[in-house]
Amino acid sequence: MSSTKGLPIAQPRQVVRFIGRLLGERRLWVVAVVLGNALAAVAGLLVPWWLGRLVDSTVADVEAGRTSAALATADLVALIVAGIVVLQALLTLAAKSASAVLGQGILASAREFVVRAILRLPLSRVESASSGDLVTRVTRDVGTMSETVRWALPQVIVAGTTVIATLLAMIVNSWLLALPSLVLLAISLVQVRRYLQRAPNGYLTEGGTYSRINTHLTETVEGARTVEALEIGDERKRVGDDDIEVSAQAERYGITLRNLLFLVMDLAFSLPRVLVLAVGAFAYSQDWVTIGQITTAVLYTEALWGPFDMLVHTLDNVQVGVASTTRLLGIATVPPDREEGRGEPADATLVGQDLRYAYRPGHDVLHGIDLTLEPGERLAIVGPSGSGKSTLGRLLAGIHGPRTGSVAVGGVELTDLPLALLRREVALVTQEHHVFIGTVRDNIVLAKEGSDDTAVEQALRAVGAWDWVQRLPQGLDARIGSGSQELTPGQAQQVALARLILANPHTIVLDEATSLIDPHTARSVEGSMNALLSERTVVAIAHRLHTAHDADRIAVVIDGRVAELGSHDELVALDGEYAALWRAWTT
Repeated sequence: MSSTKGLPIAQPRQVVRFIGRLLGERRLWVVAVVLGNALAAVAGLLVPWWLGRLVDSTVADVEAGRTSAALATADLVALIVAGIVVLQALLTLAAKSASAVLGQGILASAREFVVRAILRLPLSRVESASSGDLVTRVTRDVGTMSETVRWALPQVIVAGTTVIATLLAMIVNSWLLALPSLVLLAISLVQVRRYLQRAPNGYLTEGGTYSRINTHLTETVEGARTVEALEIGDERKRVGDDDIEVSAQAERYGITLRNLLFLVMDLAFSLPRVLVLAVGAFAYSQDWVTIGQITTAVLYTEALWGPFDMLVHTLDNVQVGVASTTRLLGIATVPPDREEGRGEPADATLVGQDLRYAYRPGHDVLHGIDLTLEPGERLAIVGPSGSGKSTLGRLLAGIHGPRTGSVAVGGVELTDLPLALLRREVALVTQEHHVFIGTVRDNIVLAKEGSDDTAVEQALRAVGAWDWVQRLPQGLDARIGSGSQELTPGQAQQVALARLILANPHTIVLDEATSLIDPHTARSVEGSMNALLSERTVVAIAHRLHTAHDADRIAVVIDGRVAELGSHDELVALDGEYAALWRAWTT
């Protein structure tokens, strides 16, 4: 199994099994689509056959001087053809309806599978993966897979059934007149096979370049202030140009493959008509075939290459869809980062021992940290950027497992707890937030389904958000999120904090959770939360030192180690790292 920027890519056989399972769940609809299209194709193929018989009958009647009989036969055949056309139209309608039901059903199941796979993705893997790769997979790749499932797969069944039926009809009519089409078809299949061998890697490469573009673009946008401050805008533009050039090269490779394929297809599409007429003329001169058979063969040739051309074009789209599905299924192959145990915490004591962690092998960012938090204690973690504060917070919240050592709550390792139980024990709130499309109420009760409006109001009051929620046109029923009421970053963060209040874990890790709120509001929010969280253990990773001032203990993290540990007064009296930070903050 290969990987791209941290997230794996599934093997082709996994894609085949996945599609086979989706089709297997709808066997009756697959049978209906195949049978409906086969009957529609057969009905359509009866028209050339009757026209060929009409030509032979007319020639025989005219040569025998039976003009009236020829006219009567023509009228009869016209009625038969009209009936066949009506029947074919009805069969085609039924087949397309069944195809639409099949495609939409497969699409629904595929989307549900992808959503479940994404929601099961371990948070530790989400954070270590490229954001651009993950975004590309759940946007572009989902869209491409959806289009393939909804349109291309049924179309392959339709076109394939029509081609097979037409070939059989051509052979029944005259194997000699079918020979040119069969030879050209075989030549075309050789090129199609060559294309199908090379296209998947090309499309996977294309998908990877889109991920790279999205990753660097996201980094530039999110770090816009840093880019401006360091005056590296031109460098970031060059990175973007390089990404686009790599992507363009990948696109050119795919286009070249398609052009070579379509060159052969165009020749194969044009030559059969000429060859059938040439072979037919010679065979007729030898009395091997009749004029009617030649007429039928020419009509069958027209009927064959249209669906075959559609089949090849559809297979091209299927290749794109398979590449996207391969990337999507790769998400589902990510193994869990923990094995759930059966232990129940005895109490709320949180203990970290000999904590070491590395994002890259051989490069620890934490070096043997020991911490014990008693129930109800408030610990502030301070230190310079890059010192390991957020990493320590994620270990204490059970997001990551330590490379060495352990983090246990009530004597049970955090990473051994089922996720549902873990989130009731310890919750992490970061400066990152998300507002879901829905009402304010919907966004809050996500943390605890079934909560009433009183509990929602209490949570909003606790984080200082009730005043602005009341001012919304519909209050708790106001719709927020993309395309609805727009919230400021501070308001969105207050919604995230309100969810935390409603979730009611006994231990809370706040990773600069009020950083996007202005200092005055942040102070008010923290004051409200302090009153509400008085009986809970709180770990606050702080960039505002007034948060540390109010804590029971302060851990000063320097270069992945706890350099100082104590209360505000103790550390100020120590006149070490914290005292220097406090003087810089207050002067």
